[in-house]
Amino acid sequence: RLRTGERTDPGAAGAEPDGALRDFTFGTIATPRPGVAMSRLAVHSAAALLITLAAACTANRGDPPRDTVPPATAYAQPTAPGREEVAVLAGGCFWGVEAVFEHVKGVIDVVSGYAGGSVRNPSYAQVSSGTTGHAEAVRIVFDPSQISYRELLRIFFSVAHDPTQLNRQGPDIGPQYRSAIFYANEAQARVARETIAQLARDHVFPRRIVTQVVPLDAFFQAEAYHQDYMAHHPNQLYIVINDRPKLKHLRERFPELYREPEQGRGRG
Repeated sequence: RLRTGERTDPGAAGAEPDGALRDFTFGTIATPRPGVAMSRLAVHSAAALLITLAAACTANRGDPPRDTVPPATAYAQPTAPGREEVAVLAGGCFWGVEAVFEHVKGVIDVVSGYAGGSVRNPSYAQVSSGTTGHAEAVRIVFDPSQISYRELLRIFFSVAHDPTQLNRQGPDIGPQYRSAIFYANEAQARVARETIAQLARDHVFPRRIVTQVVPLDAFFQAEAYHQDYMAHHPNQLYIVINDRPKLKHLRERFPELYREPEQGRGRG
């Protein structure tokens, strides 16, 4: 994502240890994150800040060494026991999309991961290359007695992302950031197509909706450091600029559905 800094040479004098991150939090040093190091000089450099704001987040999101990341978990069938149902949606960087749905009443669990590609158990680095066919996506477990699939899609289209951006979302560019609905069954496919058709008829957006509606083959859980990312890094510059406004819009547009997530509620 966007960073106010640069990778430092692990062998250079004064460099941070490999795997450490210093997030810019408006003058404070935030929680370390694996995979990226930041120079103190860059934090205090206005020029570096301006360059960062113009850059795509993909340049510095970083991926920890593959041997330090547990194998991804595959969900070949998006089903859940009892009254639970599952939706899988892709709308750009999964950090912000995950955070939005974690604040929705009736949502039981949200997991960031990858869907729509040809490689089994892909790493973040593989997906970020744009060559595996995967999109960054979220797996949403919800209680249909509290919120419907159609209502989830309303939030997806109006708050979580811009469905008119093709193969990108804001500063993030590439097919891995595409807009997509991965349906579990024909009922979900029908609701998705009806929702898109209604938005188009009502001319809600000034440009054509480019959201894909495709069957879900498998969902692969992303690495642990991507899960609950906004909760762990609320003051990171990328989050402040691109994702925290989504929560504000959710609270304003859907006050009856907004909630503060409980600590430790998710299943991870």
